[in-house]
Amino acid sequence: MADKKNKNIILTGDRPTGKLHLGHYVGSLRRRVELQNSGKFDEINILVADDQALTDNADNPQKIRDNMIEVALDYLSVGIDPDKTNICVQSQIPALHAMTFYYMNMVTTERLSRNPTIKNEIHLRGFDKAGSDGLPAGFFTYPVSQTADITAFKANCVPAGEDQEPMLEQAREIVRRFNMTYGEVLVEPKIMLPDSKAALRLPGIDGKEKMSKSLGNAIFLSDDAATLKKKVMSMYTDPAHLNIADPGHVEGNCVFTYLDAFSTDQDFEGTDYANLDEMKEHYRKGGLGDVKCKKLLIKVLNRILDPIRESRHEWEKKIPDVYDILKAGTAHAVAETNETLHEMQKVMRINYFDDDSVIKEWQDWIER
Repeated sequence: MADKKNKNIILTGDRPTGKLHLGHYVGSLRRRVELQNSGKFDEINILVADDQALTDNADNPQKIRDNMIEVALDYLSVGIDPDKTNICVQSQIPALHAMTFYYMNMVTTERLSRNPTIKNEIHLRGFDKAGSDGLPAGFFTYPVSQTADITAFKANCVPAGEDQEPMLEQAREIVRRFNMTYGEVLVEPKIMLPDSKAALRLPGIDGKEKMSKSLGNAIFLSDDAATLKKKVMSMYTDPAHLNIADPGHVEGNCVFTYLDAFSTDQDFEGTDYANLDEMKEHYRKGGLGDVKCKKLLIKVLNRILDPIRESRHEWEKKIPDVYDILKAGTAHAVAETNETLHEMQKVMRINYFDDDSVIKEWQDWIER
């Protein structure tokens, strides 16, 4: 493997537990396409993290299998180009499993239990509630698995939201300990945060903090226009804005949060406003109804989703091609990550069969 220490390499990905939604788009997918087309990176890898999806879906592997194609179609339909970005499947890359096991010795259970991201996810999934069967060990060690994913590709850059910074810090700790214990092989990753505050986290249409399929508050990239309209018209706004004449609150109002994330000045051409700021000012003063705001949002979202829908429709006709893209991307990832694994095993002195010099070492040891 060529020296990757001075290269810019990205590793990112998603768990295949359902179709991807606008939260994924504004939080990561849109930026992945921008980074892919920027020409600033030597290598971009997107991992379909089916192993990690199994940590809390072990009793329903068919769910993961079914959603593999959904996630792949979403990637391709938003503009992920397999000629520029390597898309691969986590469970089919053996080096990741070996590296996860080695890293288990680089971190304590006490340190894992302090990870705030994991603590929050444990609570969201109810593993800490009475009546739960307990916390799966695989889920508890999620940060270790994620470290293996990142370091196997020698990625130095991980685009993610600020809630993932504790995971990246854990990864850096493991990398430092491995390099100090065995030798300088691994690369420390850095987080690449979204450029805009609107992209940090998109709330669900019900106003809850997180858009989620399980909460039933998501707008999916594959939703048709009729479904989109129905969801937007039901969207949470300002509960105190009962009449059009009432002054309204923009903060915490989902419609304006979404407009912040997706609208441009061009979307206001032909309206009563030059830009979003003018619309917000009118809403705050009173005299602007929620329906009018929602209709504009529908227009904005359809502008974004129409080409994605069209592209997805075309890819749905070419499922064998999608299969080949995943298979080829995974084969490339296997070769790359195997080289990293071999480098690790060499400095760990467990590369017994790389050459037969170990025979003499063993003979000398016995003769002492």
